[in-house]
This record gives sequence, structure tokens and C-alpha cells, in this order.
Amino acid sequence: MSLTTTNTKTQNGFVRAVKDCASGTVGGIVQVFVGQPFDTVKVRLQTQPIPKAGEQPRFSGMLDCVQKTIKYEGFTAFYKGTTTPLVGAGACVSIQFLVLEFMKRFFNERNGGKIGSFTNSQLYLSGAAAGIANSVISGPVEHIRTRLQVQITSPQVQITSPQALNAANKTYSGPLDCIKKIYSYYGIKGIYKGQCITMFREFQGYGQYFFIYEFLMQRSMVKENKARHEIQSWKSCLFGAIAGYGMWALMFPVDLIKSKLQTDGFTPDTRQYKSSLDCARKTYAKEGIKGFYQGFSACILRAGPVNAATFVAFELAMRLFDKL
Repeated sequence: MSLTTTNTKTQNGFVRAVKDCASGTVGGIVQVFVGQPFDTVKVRLQTQPIPKAGEQPRFSGMLDCVQKTIKYEGFTAFYKGTTTPLVGAGACVSIQFLVLEFMKRFFNERNGGKIGSFTNSQLYLSGAAAGIANSVISGPVEHIRTRLQVQITSPQVQITSPQALNAANKTYSGPLDCIKKIYSYYGIKGIYKGQCITMFREFQGYGQYFFIYEFLMQRSMVKENKARHEIQSWKSCLFGAIAGYGMWALMFPVDLIKSKLQTDGFTPDTRQYKSSLDCARKTYAKEGIKGFYQGFSACILRAGPVNAATFVAFELAMRLFDKL
């Protein structure tokens, strides 16, 4: 191979990677704006204190959470912690799609470049690799976002009036303040709290997430004998929604444990849970199976539109960048 050919191949690979990143960033930004309100409700339901005997829960359900949030904090409360995921999601989703597309090209070369030649295991591993790479960013981003989302009031104060809300003990004034305080007291380990369970969720979750989407997309390409850019956008929406439902239907209990760990205390005297397994045991002991599905309705409502929007935004951005 000549030096010119090598340089051209390297340049083409770099340009492709830039386009993958840029398209992923577009998908990530769309994902945040569409999904943040649903995610705030989900996290608040997941992490609300377990009521003692005779006490009422902070939120009786998804609609109650929405109503109280609007009543006492206003609509903008649904976008608490948005700055962090808006920056982070662009990075996260760009990394996801960068690694996904790289792995697909890697396997495609070994499959002879034939359309629709990916095996199920290749699609799953491509998604799983994207998830693991993504976890380096998504772990701390979701940790900071989660702490800001649940910052309503102290566990001892019920939201029954604006006065009760004003009496809240807010620890962090914003994402930068949250990062600064956690890092100053607990270092990088504090920033990456809950990272192990996050990595497990990302590996398994994105493995099946991208497998479902790519399986449906590849099958459609073969069946219709079309290139990827010729597949209708409504199909990207549909496949994305199905992938989102498939991922969260199976991974929600893991996500709930992650949220509980990431909003738990940092020191032994303030921690409720020693580990992911301890969190799972205590959740089951106190709440049973239903305890693993607090906030599930909000999550499933979110899964369809958010992931449909993410994939169609990525596909359309990719088509646009390919024309440049």
C-alpha cells in the first residue's frame, strides 16, 4: 500500500469519525430537550424516601409528582440539572455513535462489506462497546444531574405548601457548585459514585438497545434493497422507539439501583447502602418487587419519543453531513 493510499484512508477515517461525533451530538441534544422532564419525574419517584408507618409518600405516583412539581416549583423545575446533561449528553451520545459506527465498520470489513451481513452477536457487541465507552462520561454526568433533580427538600419535610418548599435545605446551587463540593470533599471517587452499576447498565443496556435498532434497520435495508440513507425517517423513529422500550423494560431495575446509590450519602455514617447488592436486598425487603419499578411509568412514557427523536436526529444529521 502506498503512502498516498494510507494517508487517504486515514483522512477518510478521521472525517468519518468527525461526522459520527457531530451526528451523535445532534442526537444527544435532541434527547435532552425531549427527555429531561420525563427523566426528572422518573428520578424523583425512584429516589423518594420510603415512608414510615402511617406516613404518606412524598409522591403518590407519576401524576402527583408532576402536579406538585408544577405547583410548588414551576415548569422550569422539570429541567433542573439540564446544563450538565446538555453538555454531557452531547459528549455521551457522540461517543456512543462514534464507537458504534467504528465497531460496525470493523465487523463489516471482516464480513466482506455485504449489506445486512452483521451477526446478532456483532450487533450486540458493537452496542455494548458503545455503552462501556459512554459510561466514562455518563457516570459522572448522571450522578450530578440526579443529585440536582432530587434536590427538592430535606427528607423530613413534606411538600405540602410553597412555604415548606422555601424551607428546603438545598445543598447545591447548580451543577458547577455540585461538582466543586463533591470533588473538594470526596475527590474523583466521589464524582464517579455508582460507576460500577452504571457500567453494567451501559454494557448490557446499550448492547440490547443498539442491537434492536440495528437489527431492525439492517433487516429493512436487506428487505427493501436500499442503502441506509434511503430508509424512511418514520422507520428510524419507529425502530428507535422500539429499541428504547426494549432497553428500559429490562434495565429499569438496574437504573433504579443506580439512582439510589448516586443519591446516597458519601460516608459510612450517612450511607444507606453498602453496595449495589445491598441496595437491591434492602429495596426488596422494604418494598418487594414493586420497589424496583418506582418511576417506571414515567420511564416508559419517555422511552418512545426520546429514543425515536434521538435516532431520527442522528440519521438526518448523518445524511446532511455526508452531503458536505
